[in-house]
Amino acid sequence: MPDEDKLRKQLVWLLTCGDAHPDFEEVVAELPAKVRAARPQGLPYTPWRLLEHMRIAQWDILEFCLNPRHKSPPYPEGYWPDDLGPSSAAQWSKSVKLFLKDNTAMQELVSDPSVSLLAPIPHAQGQTVLREALLVADHNAYHLGQMLVVRRLVGAMETGHEAPDNL
Repeated sequence: MPDEDKLRKQLVWLLTCGDAHPDFEEVVAELPAKVRAARPQGLPYTPWRLLEHMRIAQWDILEFCLNPRHKSPPYPEGYWPDDLGPSSAAQWSKSVKLFLKDNTAMQELVSDPSVSLLAPIPHAQGQTVLREALLVADHNAYHLGQMLVVRRLVGAMETGHEAPDNL
């Protein structure tokens, strides 16, 4: 059991920061409002679309783990918003709060000693809570990196100079 406790703590760490990249709250807090709907040439997404995609996918995976009656959105259109940007600062904030709420719920799920990390989820097709938690962490890290790239490219477009390496 001590090794399982260590694994649970490592999963929570991975879901919150991961050390290999900035954490979610840091990135969204530092993202200027004018960049939330910016789509650099050649990219299909904006920070808003990425945020909503991350939120929807994370919610779907969490619900898949917890609710045998859950129906996932249609793929891929159900996982991406149509709008390039939020309609308001309140909509952005609501999406951030929902993302954080579901991320906390995933952390609580993997921290719960009554939940087996390795046993197949009863209503699934062999998936485990461990697999789904790793999927959430990996997916979030990937798209958070994309959000940083968009921010960097938008900054370069606005100034005509390359963005600093520390963005």
